[in-house]
Amino acid sequence: MAEQHSGHDLVRAFEDVSARDTAVVGGKNASLGEMIRHLASQGVPVPGGFATTARAYREFLEESGLRDRVSEQIDALHRGAELAEVGAEIRRAFREAELPRRLADAIGDAYRELGATLRREDPDVAVRSSATAEDLPEASFAGQQETFLGISGEAALLDACKRCYASLFTDRAISYREHQGVDHLQVALSVGVQRMVRSDKAGAGVAFTLDTDSGFPRVVLVNASWGLGESVVSGTVDPDEYQVFKPLLDRTDLTPVISKTAGSKETKVVYSRSGDGPTATVGTTPHEQAAYVLDDQEILQLARWAVAIEEHYGRPMDIEWAKDGFTGDLHVVQARPETVQARKEAGTLRSYELKEHGTRLVGGLAVGDAIAAGKVCNLRSADEIGRFQDGAVLVTGATDPDWEPIMKRAAAIVTDHGGRTSHAAIVSRELGVAAVVGTGNATAALTDGQEVTVCCAEGEEGVVYGGVLDFDEREIDLSEVPSTATGVMLNIANPSAAFRWWRLPADGVGLARMEFIVNNHIKIHPMALVHFDDLRDAAARDLIAELTHGYDDKAEFFVERLAHGMARIAAAWWPKPVIVRMSDFKTNEYAKLIGGQEFEPPEENPMLGWRGASRYYSEGYRAGFGLECRAVHRVRNTMGLTNTVVMIPFCRTLGEADRVLATMAEHGLVRGRDGLETFVMAEIPSNIILADQFADRFDGFSIGSNDLTQLTIGVDRDSEQLSELFDERDPSVIRSIGTLIAEAHGKGRKVGLCGQRPSDDPDFARLLVGAGIDTVSVTPDSFLRVKENVAAAERGAGRSVSGPGGGPGRRPAAGG
Repeated sequence: MAEQHSGHDLVRAFEDVSARDTAVVGGKNASLGEMIRHLASQGVPVPGGFATTARAYREFLEESGLRDRVSEQIDALHRGAELAEVGAEIRRAFREAELPRRLADAIGDAYRELGATLRREDPDVAVRSSATAEDLPEASFAGQQETFLGISGEAALLDACKRCYASLFTDRAISYREHQGVDHLQVALSVGVQRMVRSDKAGAGVAFTLDTDSGFPRVVLVNASWGLGESVVSGTVDPDEYQVFKPLLDRTDLTPVISKTAGSKETKVVYSRSGDGPTATVGTTPHEQAAYVLDDQEILQLARWAVAIEEHYGRPMDIEWAKDGFTGDLHVVQARPETVQARKEAGTLRSYELKEHGTRLVGGLAVGDAIAAGKVCNLRSADEIGRFQDGAVLVTGATDPDWEPIMKRAAAIVTDHGGRTSHAAIVSRELGVAAVVGTGNATAALTDGQEVTVCCAEGEEGVVYGGVLDFDEREIDLSEVPSTATGVMLNIANPSAAFRWWRLPADGVGLARMEFIVNNHIKIHPMALVHFDDLRDAAARDLIAELTHGYDDKAEFFVERLAHGMARIAAAWWPKPVIVRMSDFKTNEYAKLIGGQEFEPPEENPMLGWRGASRYYSEGYRAGFGLECRAVHRVRNTMGLTNTVVMIPFCRTLGEADRVLATMAEHGLVRGRDGLETFVMAEIPSNIILADQFADRFDGFSIGSNDLTQLTIGVDRDSEQLSELFDERDPSVIRSIGTLIAEAHGKGRKVGLCGQRPSDDPDFARLLVGAGIDTVSVTPDSFLRVKENVAAAERGAGRSVSGPGGGPGRRPAAGG
């Protein structure tokens, strides 16, 4: 294309550049050329175009006299001139200068050739800035220069090129280079001109080849919103968020989309019909707000391309994509190295724990997992930056690069708008600053000078609490975690916190509580969804209709949400076992779910009432259990996460065990089929007394020490008057545990125990190890302490350690 005219040294076609040409066309344009040259054969579609060279920029500076004018203004800045005045003067000089005729002709020739290739006169193009020092792993805050979308016609293109050149001297870019000690005249700028994908008629967004908050490397994170991608990148919209499990992407028979969250998507950026600029922000329709931008196959396609790009570059990548509304085709429009998680040390884990709770003020998406406290500084626009005090909590609607000078001085950042890939989220990760984004109302709810604590350590949701609260911060050196022959697994309740702990060398998840997902991520009684049309409670019916908006099949809302919650946990520890306990609400707890009052009988003693296994085959809950089974089947058979193990709680009799297994089979969960293992909680004396016969029906046992203690010695575990009697180390309980382990091992079954006691009580850990327990399962924050206790117990008992965790050949598949 452009190589045929005399301006080849000034303009290069994308297919004529590669990653080696960063010094010639900047990182962004070099990456486009690299993908076109090397990834097109793998089906990764990148719109074509061309780029001006660094030589073109320098020739522009020399012929127009801009080099001397820039140098004069930078000298003035060093003598004390205001940054805003210096930046404005340099940018004005760029806009007023004439492009050299040779450069203007070369751009015009390349543009006409692009139009001829597309068979379109004056084609729409995206005009992007690509500095020769940006988009490198060691160069932060990429995107300081401008992008202009929907440019059509040669005159408009040349003007956009000049504006791109001028944007090399925005106030934020000047400030950044001053801070980094970079010579302003040593940095050049290349202008990329790329065929415009008409995503204004469809959608666009970004994709990262890891989880941007935790650094978990085995997912692709995709954000999507309607219209042009500018709204997602800038953080002015709350986008959809999808997560795809990379290890199973090669399986065309699976759909490993492990999480889908619909964003509010209240606005979109489209082409403008007025003369105010080429684009405009408009409101979206209720249908657009409720619907997902992409379907599962499109999500998987983007994820596969993202993995191909990551494998080519050999590092985590940050990718922009767009969907053409006329053709329906997806395109990759940019790719750059991910710059935050890639630089973190893999051998350490910083852990934060909130020690007390205050009044919840606002909540949103947690960025990272830090905790910070300070006084609120509520700023409506970047014009108020002068009011900001170091160490304050920045509260604003949304951020853009103009905010960066104060973001690095903030204790924490809270915004009304934005998703995980918004500007506020990306920069706060870069800085290691706690941030809660997309709160919706922080600027209205938080006032200047108010003392708050910003907590991102409780999972996916970040919370701003009133007051300065006590919290712990510690660094864990994972190389110091001892190896044990006894498997140490994790108890995970919150799916949104699962990725946070992926670096821990755990042997899997011994207890994933389904009821937490139901209570926090679904909130609706499953039977109220099954019988939605017949609900008598009008208020509950209205609330359910609101929560399930966009779901014609209300039960599907339950199945999808539950499946995604379990899948996140299973993915975090793949292929190690993740034991999911089926729902174990008591009737009074079920009744508190939305719509639950109509389906739950009053009970004098719910602890010993209609709970656990007894519900699953009962007509009063059988259909609800069917939804639970459908969700597990989807995780294992549709997503492919076959490391998911099913566990049945509070199974009183052998006959009950048989009925539950038969009910599961009716919903496609057949023990042994497709490798499905089914465990049972050992928390009732009957489970111990008949352990050999329960072992014929289940693949493993998980000791619930609280209930087992309560029912063995007849003490209400919640009774204050009897608290001195409640002791999990009572000889009767210890003997029961020993009996169970011996009976189970005699049948080739493994036994685990979940609970806090092994971490708090080294003597209890020694008792379990001495009894031959296969695994213990504990909360992530106590994992290191438990590992140390178990290692010490094994040394005392003379048990050998054959390798890290459970050792080679040991599959610690019993937890809870």
